[in-house]
Amino acid sequence: MDSHIAPRKLWEHPDPTSTEMYKFMQNVNEKHNLQIKSFWDLYQYSITKRTEFWDQCFQYVGLIYSGSYAKVVDENARIDFIPRWFDGVFMNFAENLLYKRAAGSPTAHRGTIGKEDDKIALTEVREGATEIRDVSWGQLRRQVAQLASAMKEHGVGRGDRVVVVASNSVDTLKVFLAVTTLGGMFSSSSTDMGVQGVLQRVLQVTPKYIFMDDFAIYNGKRFDLRPKMTDIVNGMKNVHEFAGMISMPRFKQPVDISGVPHTQTLASYLQKATSDTPDFERMAFHDPFLIAYSSGTTGSPKCIVHSIGGAMLSSAKEGRLHRDQNEDCVSLQYTTTGWMMYFSSVMQMLPGARVVLYDGSPFQPDLETFVKLAGKQKVTKLGISPRWMWEMQKNGVRPKDVTDLSNLKVVTSTGMVLSDQLFKWFYDVGFPKHVHLANISGGTDLAGCFGLDNPLTPVYVGGTQGPSLGTPVAIYDSLIEGGPGVRGAPVEDGTPGELVAPAAFPNMPVYFWGDSAHPPSGTSKYFQSYFEKYENVWTHGDFVMIHPITKNLIFLGRADGVLNPSGVRFGSAEIYGVLETRFPMLADSICVGQRRPQDADESVLLFLMMKPGGKFTTKLVTDVKAAIRSELSPRHVPKHIFETPAIPTTVNLKKVELPVKQIVSGKIITPSGTLLNPESLDFYYKFAKLEELVDLESKL
Repeated sequence: MDSHIAPRKLWEHPDPTSTEMYKFMQNVNEKHNLQIKSFWDLYQYSITKRTEFWDQCFQYVGLIYSGSYAKVVDENARIDFIPRWFDGVFMNFAENLLYKRAAGSPTAHRGTIGKEDDKIALTEVREGATEIRDVSWGQLRRQVAQLASAMKEHGVGRGDRVVVVASNSVDTLKVFLAVTTLGGMFSSSSTDMGVQGVLQRVLQVTPKYIFMDDFAIYNGKRFDLRPKMTDIVNGMKNVHEFAGMISMPRFKQPVDISGVPHTQTLASYLQKATSDTPDFERMAFHDPFLIAYSSGTTGSPKCIVHSIGGAMLSSAKEGRLHRDQNEDCVSLQYTTTGWMMYFSSVMQMLPGARVVLYDGSPFQPDLETFVKLAGKQKVTKLGISPRWMWEMQKNGVRPKDVTDLSNLKVVTSTGMVLSDQLFKWFYDVGFPKHVHLANISGGTDLAGCFGLDNPLTPVYVGGTQGPSLGTPVAIYDSLIEGGPGVRGAPVEDGTPGELVAPAAFPNMPVYFWGDSAHPPSGTSKYFQSYFEKYENVWTHGDFVMIHPITKNLIFLGRADGVLNPSGVRFGSAEIYGVLETRFPMLADSICVGQRRPQDADESVLLFLMMKPGGKFTTKLVTDVKAAIRSELSPRHVPKHIFETPAIPTTVNLKKVELPVKQIVSGKIITPSGTLLNPESLDFYYKFAKLEELVDLESKL
């Protein structure tokens, strides 16, 4: 992309003055006697007058809460101190999703207001199933209250962790809402994750209960999960907080789980319920309710703890102000429960929208079925990934010709960088021209977005429309190596660099589970993850640029070694964990993503260094792929595996992935002075022309 040329304009709102963002802007003008006229004026106001902005935003979006606050936040507090927001406010996550606040009554009783009991709240669709399950608001509220009552009788209370290993289903959502009804903490993983991957997470957060599907379906196949359930339960034997596993039936008939230790059926668990009336435990704005997991490159995944108020307020702002979400909307987000987009999907319920929960592959039984579902359900907001769009383009599927998409207003795309070609395909070929293509980016770390759509500026080819209101964003010079006390330097628009947040925002994580210090210090994982590189700013780890003409925030890729094939993000540490435990003949390994300018997707390349006397063979490659598939998931299996004579490391013997990733992706780099063996990088340059080398695997 040439940043000195204005990219092609693809879309703009037909009536910006009708949008919630415009109405909110007028409210700000009226209250503070201002003359804000554009999105960029509003954004500058939101980050320079954070107290005023977030105060008005909090009242505007209409969350249910009790208590009061004397101040919004200490704007003079350092961002790495993680300042508290809205001290004195108390709220409950499940209460806000299940009920709707009466106008002008922040403490209105939940029994006197709310979404209509008979209106559909959720529609569950399973891959290959002919039946669709609708659940009304009234049914959902009663069923959540019943499960919460059972949980309470089983000893679940404030602060307890409950984990779900399950599909994107109504039952999974009920567990989320039930545990948060009681003030507990929720965490989820998808069923395609291997036993080791699940245990890396749950052993850290020590849950009281694990709710798990008994079967799974994907790509037209059914998978019996009872062996995995047994292995997970056995892996929890030394966790004294763990009270057992609850088996959730994925199909009509529950399977026999008598052979799975310390496990009971959901029906059995519910027998202890004594009420179907909710009793919500309201917590402080900054109290924890959700644990998400990083896809980090070293060690076990970080357990990122989000606050009730921060995550809800950010989601409410994004949904209502940026996207005009309301009770007339219908949302369909393709996601597993192991991705932060699951939380994003659930949060569409906050304004009263109907949420379509889809379980399975979006490419089964054919490429058109998922598109037809969006049309049949009259979806107004569709969430997908660039990989999905690429498959549609590659196979000549034109969604607008497959089904009636007249109700569709917004399509969000995230998970990986959206290419310029797909921007053009979307409007020229794939979708109706009235649809707002919302390329977004943010994620697990903030339960929200840094780069986001908005209705007041046009959509151009490339990047996100801009930053999220109230979230300070800057681009720092990535060539400054950073370190304790090092201040970063902003770069001019048009220059790529590190994405940073120079001031605090409400949806920063409150802490990492099991971390060493609160607030984070230089020894904590939290501090090292976000604040170690530059002094007193949040460094997000994305390589980005602000377009000098459109001001679009353009994401160019990760600044670290996170792997991202087909939008499925995971850390190389997960691969290393399998290799280190299963293959003693290996001296070391390095796993990187490859995405050259001509590549439509990222490929994962794994390089193995043998111990003296060890032989690199076809059988070894087959065994490595099988082990990764078994221990983690099919999505983790590298596309190519090669032998390497050396692994680049720093002087303190830490392997370095980023230069290898850049080299195999076609770049020529200058090795860092911190490398112990910079000459080792020379070996990897030939893999930039991978097509000339793939026969190496077949000539072993």
